[in-house]
Order: sequence, then C-alpha cells, then structure tokens
Amino acid sequence: MNKQDLISLIDYTLLNPVATRKCIKIFCEEAIEYGFKTVFVNPYYVSYAHRLLSPHHIKVGIPIGFSLGGAVTHVKVEEAKQGIKNGAEEMDMLINIGALKSGEFDVVKNDIEEVVKVANGLTTKVIIETGLLTEKEKIIATELIMEAGADFVKTSTGFNGGGATIEDVQLLRLIAKDKIGVKAAGGVKTYQEAVQMVKAGANRIGSSSAIIMINHDA
Repeated sequence: MNKQDLISLIDYTLLNPVATRKCIKIFCEEAIEYGFKTVFVNPYYVSYAHRLLSPHHIKVGIPIGFSLGGAVTHVKVEEAKQGIKNGAEEMDMLINIGALKSGEFDVVKNDIEEVVKVANGLTTKVIIETGLLTEKEKIIATELIMEAGADFVKTSTGFNGGGATIEDVQLLRLIAKDKIGVKAAGGVKTYQEAVQMVKAGANRIGSSSAIIMINHDA
C-alpha cells in the first residue's frame, strides 16, 4: 500500500481536551497539506474547522456520546443535530456500553437508529470499545449496528483503555462481511500498524498520529 492509498483511508483526529483554537488551525493546515479526506474535532470546534476546510473539500467529523457512551439517546440526537448544523458531515457515535452489557439490546439498537435517522445519509460510524467487551458482546454489537443502519463499526475511542487489534478487526470484518465498513482506531500509530489493520479488514483508520505515520512508511 502506497502513501496516497493510506491517506485516503485515514480520519485525521484531534480530540485532545486541551486543544486550543491555534492547535485546531495548525491541525487543519496539516490536513490540507497532506490531503486527508476527513478530520475529526471536538464539537466546539466543528464550525471553525468546517470554515477552514470546506474550500478544500475536506469533511469534518464529530464524535457523538464521547467518550463514555452513557448519555441518553435524545442527548446524542441533539449533539448530532447541532454538529450537522455546524458543518459536520460524518459522525462517530459511541454505543451505550452499559446497556449492551446489561443485555438491553433494544436500547442499544434504538440509540444507534435515532442518530442514523438524524444523519439522514451522512456517514455514521459506531464505536463499540472492543477493549471493554467479550467476544460475544463484540459480535452482538456489530450485528446491532448493521440492523440499525449505520455505515461502520469502529473498534475504539482510544480513551477507555485498549485499542484496535488485528484480532478484533478480523472478527469485526468476519461479522460485518461486506455489509458495513470497519474502522480501526485507538493506538494505530505507525505505517506498518495501519497497513496490518487494512489487511485484517479495516477500510478506515482513525489516528491522531497520521502525519508521523505517513512520513515513516519504510
């Protein structure tokens, strides 16, 4: 996989809670320079990033229910609505992990469905936080995501311990087949790690280390 192919798969991410407006400006300038197709910033900065990036046809994505997933559904829905109003064109939402572990699968599915409905065709990825789940829970979560109409299952936030592993990406791809995408995120820092994730079945990579990654492709 060459550098440009990898760049086309990367969601360049800056979700650091202490990121300043100056940090976001530099981050957006990097996205323009390297040609990333999508960036993710915290909700407060979506309109600012959109203003900087829209002339360059770079999408801005927004996290929903970040980074614990335990917000009630209508809060996630409002977060999505406001994000779209501010220019967000992709959403990465975190499932209700507690509800999943409680066996409240209807709650989990409805949570996703309501955000997908608001997205109205915009790409929606659903984070399951693989490091906190059993294999059975990972399978159930992926099946619920497909049933709810989302576009991707995503491994991790990178904020709650654990991150993307080859084994998890392979499992998610096995369950998802070719029906939805698989996004590997959380701890993917090097070119080789990213390539391994793609070979395992990921067709999107989330990383805050993307510049380092693509500049060390040996």
